Amino acid sequence: MKAKFVSILVGACIFMFSSLSSARSGSTPQDQAAVGQDQAAQPTESAQKVKKQKAERSPGKEVGKGSEDIGKGAGKGAESLGKGTAGAAGNLVTLHPINAATDLGKGAGGAGKDVGVGTAKGTAKIGKGSAKGVGHLGKKIVHKDKKKSDE
Repeated sequence: MKAKFVSILVGACIFMFSSLSSARSGSTPQDQAAVGQDQAAQPTESAQKVKKQKAERSPGKEVGKGSEDIGKGAGKGAESLGKGTAGAAGNLVTLHPINAATDLGKGAGGAGKDVGVGTAKGTAKIGKGSAKGVGHLGKKIVHKDKKKSDE
């Protein structure tokens, strides 16, 4: 019953949105003139794209973020290992050695995964930041700075 209701609701939404788009295409010339005026008042697509672009991080910040990711991975790994070890200890106390081994294995596996992911992400960011830094350093050595060339 629920699935049928959801499918009807989705169908109704699709129909409504398609009818709205077809109604816009059959507009009168006066509506089109008004739309033309609205478009003239709005900024162009290229101007909108410029506003949405984020400034790139500096090489130092990129390396810092990479170190942060490595730290986060190590922290999550330690948490996983701690949870697994605590669960294993609880199971050993209650004389469930198989469950204890399972919990310990899950904790160690989760720790390895978390540390690996954090290290990989962090190393990639550190490499990116180092490459940017070397690029900036190379420009300074060769004296090809943008500010000086513009003047």
